[in-house]
Amino acid sequence: MPLSIVILAAGQGKRMRSDRPKVLQPLAGRPLLGHVLDAAAELGADAIHVVYGHGGEAVRDAFAGRPLGWALQAEQHGTGHAVMQAMPAIPDDHQVLVLYGDVPLVRPRTLEALLARAGERSLALLSVMLEDPSGYGRVLRDNAGNVYRIVEQKDANRKELSVREANTGLLAAPAAALRRWLAGLSNDNAQAEYYLTDVVALAVRDGFKVEAVVAPTVAEVLGVNDRAQLAALEGEYRRLRTAELLAAGVTLLDPARVDVRGPVRCGRDVVIDVNVVLEGEVELGDRVVVGPGCVLRDVTVGADTVLHPYCVAQDAAIGERCSVGPYARLRPGARLLAGAHVGNFVELKNATLGEGSKANHLTYLGDTTVGREVNVGAGTITCNYDGANKWPTVIEDGAFIGSGSMLVAPVTVGRGATIGAGSTITRPAPRGALTLERSRQQTLAGWERPKKADAEARSQQIERGRLPPDPDAS
Repeated sequence: MPLSIVILAAGQGKRMRSDRPKVLQPLAGRPLLGHVLDAAAELGADAIHVVYGHGGEAVRDAFAGRPLGWALQAEQHGTGHAVMQAMPAIPDDHQVLVLYGDVPLVRPRTLEALLARAGERSLALLSVMLEDPSGYGRVLRDNAGNVYRIVEQKDANRKELSVREANTGLLAAPAAALRRWLAGLSNDNAQAEYYLTDVVALAVRDGFKVEAVVAPTVAEVLGVNDRAQLAALEGEYRRLRTAELLAAGVTLLDPARVDVRGPVRCGRDVVIDVNVVLEGEVELGDRVVVGPGCVLRDVTVGADTVLHPYCVAQDAAIGERCSVGPYARLRPGARLLAGAHVGNFVELKNATLGEGSKANHLTYLGDTTVGREVNVGAGTITCNYDGANKWPTVIEDGAFIGSGSMLVAPVTVGRGATIGAGSTITRPAPRGALTLERSRQQTLAGWERPKKADAEARSQQIERGRLPPDPDAS
């Protein structure tokens, strides 16, 4: 059957105590709803509809680039009422899968198993076995094990509260039947809301088979209602992702102190030290070593490269056999070719460091192209910004840039040229020549360094009006 997915994302999340809508709260650097949308996208649905409400425009704007249908739930009257808002856009011959925007870790293969149990005359719901199901609706079965009803916590009696099988809220049902059941819902309950879970009893009444698929793990069906639950899911997400890396052969010196916040591809014999954060899409080649405290976002790193401690790289490409850091920063557009070295307190932005070239100390290279086997001395700065526009600097193969130099863009340093230490270069430096620019050094005989006046002399000068009163004096 064709598939339509409905994601409920209208909740305000008052317990988060935040101006940000709950489904936009970040988990592993991405909104909660983003994780759910990614899982839904893997199912090949014909349409994905998001029911939004609180902070609606912010939610829509956050996912403006995705092909989604949007249904407004202006007033929240329960989960059944929320699904009603999306149903007008769903054809009767579709299967409907209902997900929640604050249940971010559900896996596509679990949803596939759920859909496999739904059909034209059956409804499938996802349940979970909990040691303490407090707060969850209970899945009630008859003596033959058939599901006949879901009862919410506030409406359950003592016997029903003892049931450990809990309802997650995720379900799949044929659209035509679901539309009919939703129209028959009542809000005669403890919360005066239209419960989506009440469609289970209506399905049984109509002779539909109700299948309960038990989730393989508790973590993937946990929702988020407050900061504590969000932090717990952050830890669970970290555990899942580091387990994947370990299974792939990556050495993590302490899996509890590595954060993986996006897809990571690793070669063989990769080593990642403690307190490393990997965000976005990260690719680490064979035998890459990532030192402690590094933060990598949307970065590729070639084989046999070492990132020393406390480096930060974003939207950067690092080649093979490079050495980076410690304390280096590679900003968007930074490219290191094979064998390049970037040392401590060096920053690159939209700059390429050629094969075998080095910038080892206290240097800024912005909008710069550096050729092969170039040595950039300590304290070198490319002055690329004039207050309105960015300008390029080109340093050709084999050049040597002396320490403390300023290269005022646009400027070119020719092949094999040498720039004398302490120079400010504003015009092209010719190939193979020494170029330097310095003011004359002078020594002034008889000059004495100013001395601090003693307290009595200062007091006299204040009395005579030669110095202002000391504001710190009592």
